[in-house]
Amino acid sequence: MSISTGTIKQDLDELTTDQLQQGIDFIAFLKFQSKRRRLLLNPEQLAPLATELAEAGINDYADMLRREDEP
Repeated sequence: MSISTGTIKQDLDELTTDQLQQGIDFIAFLKFQSKRRRLLLNPEQLAPLATELAEAGINDYADMLRREDEP
């Protein structure tokens, strides 16, 4: 099925106010979902974050062990 902007505009003109609001909400959701997916799945950002979290976890564990050894 071929979609043209003219067809979309015609369909929009036939919608009620409530239906237009639902369409606007859906478009906002699609934009949010797309942006979120790009942020969550960017490997260039994930690798340093994973390293930072691992180092923080090791440091926290070492601190915990030192506290256990204290009298």
